[in-house]
Amino acid sequence: MDVQPAAFLRTTLPLDLSCLTDLDSGRYHSIWLPDHMVSFWPDSLWTPEFTDLATVSPSPHRHLDGMAVAAAAAVLTTTVPLVTSVVDTVRRHPALLAQSALTIDHLSRGRFILGLGSGENENIVPYGFDFAKPVSRLEEALKVIRLLWDSPGPVDFHGQFYRLEQARLDTEPYAGRVPPIWIGASGPRMLEIVGRYADGWWPAGAWTPDHYAEMLRAVRQSADRAGRDPMAITPCFVQVCLIGEDDAAIERIVRAPLVASFLLQVSAPVLRRFGFDHPMGEDWAGFHDINPATLTRERIIDFLARVDPEAILALVPHGTPKQVARTIKSYVDAGLRVPKILDYSTMAGLEFSAASAANVRRTEDELLILCGGRP
Repeated sequence: MDVQPAAFLRTTLPLDLSCLTDLDSGRYHSIWLPDHMVSFWPDSLWTPEFTDLATVSPSPHRHLDGMAVAAAAAVLTTTVPLVTSVVDTVRRHPALLAQSALTIDHLSRGRFILGLGSGENENIVPYGFDFAKPVSRLEEALKVIRLLWDSPGPVDFHGQFYRLEQARLDTEPYAGRVPPIWIGASGPRMLEIVGRYADGWWPAGAWTPDHYAEMLRAVRQSADRAGRDPMAITPCFVQVCLIGEDDAAIERIVRAPLVASFLLQVSAPVLRRFGFDHPMGEDWAGFHDINPATLTRERIIDFLARVDPEAILALVPHGTPKQVARTIKSYVDAGLRVPKILDYSTMAGLEFSAASAANVRRTEDELLILCGGRP
């Protein structure tokens, strides 16, 4: 079975580019680079009171520009594709995205993939960007990017969000091929857009293998209706998991405050489907409601008191590397081909963070063996 894991390159300070040699070794399908202004962790939780990680980093929000880091990685690697995961179409004009993508693709000699999404509240609203109709904005941005890439001369475009007047992008694509576009999407309308425009896809959340298969089916049906090859769209996923040496380790990990805060990224309706009430209330919309600066210490303490560890374990694959690999294999059986194993145990503190990279690698090896491949 053709399955190959992806790697993450952290785009936060301190920036470590020394790992690129290992990531460029042929082991990984691609390197994914996040693009944020801030993280999902509330400021009030990132203190020594709740985590010893705060003793080594003053803030969880020390983010660098994902596109700029991708450009640096492009000249420090030779073979592995580079993917933004994801750049939103609110903070950057599509003409700038089109030009930047071509630039990084030339720097990487054809290895750049433009990963796009509709955006998240915490990266947009505090900075005064207009977050109205983000899905419509994304679709129109895709049209503009494609128009600028595909047109031989100046173009005009009059849309709801963007207006071009004799705009031109004469920079030719590297080797005559524009960068692929991957899209992060989970809702019905977004999945429809993926089928019509994207070369790759990963969901913002897929809580069971059946859920993943259902969304992938919607993507492929949309592609088929658009006259595109449904099987040419690469199915990906950032698989959040908790990896530990034994049950006792998982018990400690799942009770760590930053690990418990993962539930802030999950909506109340999703949690309700697993039989749990959300600690933030029945109207909580998940990561769309997160504003790290406004979740006060008092509200976080109340949230932590209400968290049921079993709710986290119901949502997130957990256990030893072998156990987690078996769970991810069920997503492979549902159609997943490029998994990124994201071990959230690293947020349980310095002890577990130190072991995380080795645990992820062991899990990747176990998954490849299960899929009939070689580590």
